[in-house]
Amino acid sequence: MNRQQAKQRIEKLRKVIDYHRYLYHVLNRQEISDAALDSLKHELYKLEQQFPEFITPDSPTQRVAGKPLEGFAKVEHKTSMLSIEDIFSEEELRDWEDYLKKLAPHHFSQKSGEGVEYFAELKVDGFAISLLYENGIFKIGSTRGTGKIGEDVTQNLKTIESIPLKLEIHPPPKFGGEEFEEKLKKLIEKGEIEIRGEVYMNVKDFERLNKELEKKGEKTFANPRNLAAGSIRQLDPKLAASRPLKFLAYDIVTDLGQKKHSQEHQILLALGFKTDEGRECKNLEEIMEFWKEVGEKREKLPFQIDGVVVNINDNEIFQKLGVVGKSPRGVRAFKFSPKQATTIVEGIRLQVGRTGALTPVAVLKPVEVGGVKISRATLHNEDEIKRLGVKIGDTVIVGRAGDVIPDVIQVLPELRTGKEKEFRFPKSCPVCETKLIKPEGEVVWRCPNPKCRARKREYFYHFVSRRAFDIIGLGPKIVDRLLDEGLISDPGDLFLLKEGDILPLERFAEKSAQNLINAIQSKKKITLSKFIYALGIRNVGEETAQDLAANFCSFKKLKNASFQELQKIIDVGPVVAKSIYDFFQEKRNLKFIEKLKKVGVQILEEKKPKRQPLKGKIFVLTGSLQTLTREEAKEKIRILGGEISESTSKKTDFVIVGKESGSKFEKAKKLGVKIINEQEFLKLIEIN
Repeated sequence: MNRQQAKQRIEKLRKVIDYHRYLYHVLNRQEISDAALDSLKHELYKLEQQFPEFITPDSPTQRVAGKPLEGFAKVEHKTSMLSIEDIFSEEELRDWEDYLKKLAPHHFSQKSGEGVEYFAELKVDGFAISLLYENGIFKIGSTRGTGKIGEDVTQNLKTIESIPLKLEIHPPPKFGGEEFEEKLKKLIEKGEIEIRGEVYMNVKDFERLNKELEKKGEKTFANPRNLAAGSIRQLDPKLAASRPLKFLAYDIVTDLGQKKHSQEHQILLALGFKTDEGRECKNLEEIMEFWKEVGEKREKLPFQIDGVVVNINDNEIFQKLGVVGKSPRGVRAFKFSPKQATTIVEGIRLQVGRTGALTPVAVLKPVEVGGVKISRATLHNEDEIKRLGVKIGDTVIVGRAGDVIPDVIQVLPELRTGKEKEFRFPKSCPVCETKLIKPEGEVVWRCPNPKCRARKREYFYHFVSRRAFDIIGLGPKIVDRLLDEGLISDPGDLFLLKEGDILPLERFAEKSAQNLINAIQSKKKITLSKFIYALGIRNVGEETAQDLAANFCSFKKLKNASFQELQKIIDVGPVVAKSIYDFFQEKRNLKFIEKLKKVGVQILEEKKPKRQPLKGKIFVLTGSLQTLTREEAKEKIRILGGEISESTSKKTDFVIVGKESGSKFEKAKKLGVKIINEQEFLKLIEIN
């Protein structure tokens, strides 16, 4: 990016960030996620560091928060309530320490692993406030506001049980001895003490409150932080009192004689505040260790956190390092990788799947989402491109959930430069140039050519995958080599390969060639459900393949099944039934199946036990189980003759509820369907 491009990008980013910050801080509204806004702010900060000549006093990086709400009295902070600059990786953590070393080299040892001490603590995702105590009595509670002027929300904060209305020393701090304790007592009796921290709400309380608001037809909140902030920034204290808000303290502004930030946490505990004990860290390696530990237990915490805060532990060094823009130099918020981030669409490619479906995929400027660096995101289909209005060159919000391919969630048209290009769907397959078709009632364009090279490759990848034939060592790269060399034309050819066929290929030593042949030959025996899945029948995934195997038990019966028989299987509707029926009517498919049998593939038929006590019973699973995986639970139900459904209806006999159950559980309650927990389910299958 050249100087002029950087200037334009910085200006556009400032406008967009200011707009969304105004929505959130002044109007209590959100149009994009916190993670997406953080991503935009981080990009602006990095650009300004790269091009400091473009930093201006009105940049979002140079101020703290939005304007105070009208209706609250204003409070001037004696010490500004500053924000903390975010970092998202170990590399940025090391860059920060290098920056500090340049600013204060005499505080850092030149020896590796030695230097100033750090203090790392949880970064609770809450609403920052300041508490001022006068002569030990809670006098004023205020929001951050602009950083210099906040809102007086004292009455609302008084409703929070975890905020002491009067300061008292419980067990004294572990440091300082009797002399320090006496000094603290005197300040409590006569003097001012300012405490800062976060108002937050536990996740379970948030979910319960949101459900109550939904029942009343009132506006729900996107996350616990928004609900906490919305509760405190209401003019009627009764609203705050009706909500289970909590307070976690993390800072003492007043000089009580503490030398370290870690000591402040000890004082906070002594004064009766809930606080995070955190950890003193001698170097960056210990910070990384703490960050990883917290990341692993993050989901088990009762409240939401989005990272850890890392401080220079020595308060004197911290103060000497000073402030730049809106943030103290001696602290960083080391955040976990967000589930959403912003990036730029550098191109759009079409991916041809094994069934001929064309999926547009956005080629992205690499960005980290959910702990993984990504450079691709699905755009699903032509209609989705039109709905999003995405163009090549756009800034977009991308999200990633679990292990699925990331999605493009939203376009930010305000950041366009005018050089963006529209993407037009082609009329022919980009690989074989066959004219594309879009069947009536579908949104997906398809290549109808069964000999299309792209379709053939994708089908090979599917056939040898873990959930199908599970041929270890036969990944996409080797499949591509075998296809390119003309050694295979369909998956049946794999079982005819000999060591001498692949030994001449580059990088194939004698041992690796023999290992691959052995791996292929060892997979000639395959269960019925895996074989059905491996065939790649359109609309038939792993679950449906298992249901078909459990119902028909033999491949011959499935192959000869009528359209009506297929429709009788639970969760197999007319569309799926037609796909299966049509597949077995095509001579090309039957010929391929015969070839697989000739090359030695043996289908292991399902064996139903003599007793099937759960026969005719329909089960739905929701939430996670502790003693069994979902697949193990489903397998036990199928063996005993039961059927699995993915949705709750009046036909459902049992809904098995695990941890973090969802809408299926709620629907079961409404319909009066029998609900059983994991222990009851285990007893049910043990008895039978």
